[in-house]
Amino acid sequence: MSASSPGAGGPVHSRRPPLRLVVAAGLHGAFLLARGRREGLAFIEGTPAGALRSFWAAAICLPAFLALRLFAWGMEGGGAPAGGLGRALLVALIGGVCAWVGFALVSQLLAEAMGRARAWPRFLAAWNWTSVVQHLALLAAAVPAAIGMPASVAYAAGIVAIGYALWLEWSVARAALGLSATDAVGFVLLDVALGLFLHGLGEHLTRG
Repeated sequence: MSASSPGAGGPVHSRRPPLRLVVAAGLHGAFLLARGRREGLAFIEGTPAGALRSFWAAAICLPAFLALRLFAWGMEGGGAPAGGLGRALLVALIGGVCAWVGFALVSQLLAEAMGRARAWPRFLAAWNWTSVVQHLALLAAAVPAAIGMPASVAYAAGIVAIGYALWLEWSVARAALGLSATDAVGFVLLDVALGLFLHGLGEHLTRG
């Protein structure tokens, strides 16, 4: 009997879960994955629609992203970027969007090449949601320098945060796509290469 038959009490339409539940489930899964618990994937939507909804993670990351950029410019000692703060922020935002969307598109091609096309939506959703954890880790690592702790402490905090972020991305690729440790490195390198390229281009455009 179909769900829309009269005997079922009239038409029944599937409904999307409320956005607040999608966000809460995605973040819960992300924080489980952040502790190395693969069961966090069960809380993350593995459909194309779920992957699309997971891009709300970018909006959640925006305040941390802007704070990190402002902090980096402040630590350079030259005050506002040469091209002006407004231009620098615009370039950084455009670069961030390009990096986020660019990785999504290229990672799909890489997943297809590895025979993991069906698992890609869940991977992308997990990658998006765990990006929130990565931004929080990087923001926490900026605190020692911000409060004037020794440079060695600030440097160590930064290295630990970056290493953790890379490990988390590698771990998500392994868990969500069912990859070997070596194959998962490819997704990490892809993200790093794309980020470095766009960051360098953004710095060039900012300086004018």
